[in-house]
Amino acid sequence: MFINASTRTDIASRYSEWLMNRVHEGYVLSRSPYAPHKVYRYRLHPDVVDCFIFCTKNPAPMLPYIEELRRRGFAALFYVTITSYGKDMEPGVPDYHEVMETFRKLSMLIGKNNICWRYDPILLTEKYTIPHHLTCFEEMAKELSPYTNICIFSFVEIYQKFASSFPSLRAVSEPDKKTLLTGMAKTAAKYSLRLQTCGDTHDYALYGISRSGCISVPIMEKALGRELQPIKPHPSRKGCGCLPSGDIGAYDTCPNGCKYCYATKDHALAAANCQKHSPLSPLIFGKIHPEDEIVEASQKSFLLPFEQLHLDLSAISPALPPAAGQIQPYIRPQ
Repeated sequence: MFINASTRTDIASRYSEWLMNRVHEGYVLSRSPYAPHKVYRYRLHPDVVDCFIFCTKNPAPMLPYIEELRRRGFAALFYVTITSYGKDMEPGVPDYHEVMETFRKLSMLIGKNNICWRYDPILLTEKYTIPHHLTCFEEMAKELSPYTNICIFSFVEIYQKFASSFPSLRAVSEPDKKTLLTGMAKTAAKYSLRLQTCGDTHDYALYGISRSGCISVPIMEKALGRELQPIKPHPSRKGCGCLPSGDIGAYDTCPNGCKYCYATKDHALAAANCQKHSPLSPLIFGKIHPEDEIVEASQKSFLLPFEQLHLDLSAISPALPPAAGQIQPYIRPQ
């Protein structure tokens, strides 16, 4: 199975020490956001965890732990969001030039098949105009394309909570989308980047833009260097085509303060919850209560056994040659 770390909060940036403590102890607890008294217990062992999937705006705090994860037999895939927004939109996120430098370092550690660039969500304001996005997107594509194969993007979704927290936010119009898609597709082709949407029901094949899950079979097989068993997608929302994963994060715990964030209802509460976090707790936030039910999560490897492999592993090896001390994508022995 895949451990998602996390679409609910930025574990790599804010809770890396906690995660590694959980790895050391061999398990993690995750409270269901839909059934508050149900807590799932996931074993953290490479015989059932095929990959840690990190969704982050700042992977720097995880860099010191990459080698240890590898040594313990775990694979890692990073989705790193790098946008052109400033502190007015992302007050807790480092400047994007700094994050790009971290991106390059991380890619040299784990290989370009194990790191994906996310440019999302795309939103338009008086400051963040179409020319602004297209200029910054090309700047980033030029810098990041030697270190990744793919860029995933999305247009901002208008959630009800934005009516009070972000009243000026408006949906991106169809004519504006057309201009952005045309320019971004041209840039992606220029730098040999695969451009892909996230959680979008529209078909952009006309622009050479694909539509599939972020956690898809091709992406995961390249990252793992292994073929997967047949797995049905487990969409989290309309337009999503991702494979199933176990999310170990918690909502309202990310202090990044991103104005457009869907996972945080109250930024002050999220900052306060982060302050209360204990890196020694089995839960990312909170405590186990007497009325809680701890349920053993159903876990099994998605990897196809070696005797059934049909994949040419040489075709999916990292495009970058290994540097001194570089960690290769993990291929689990049997």
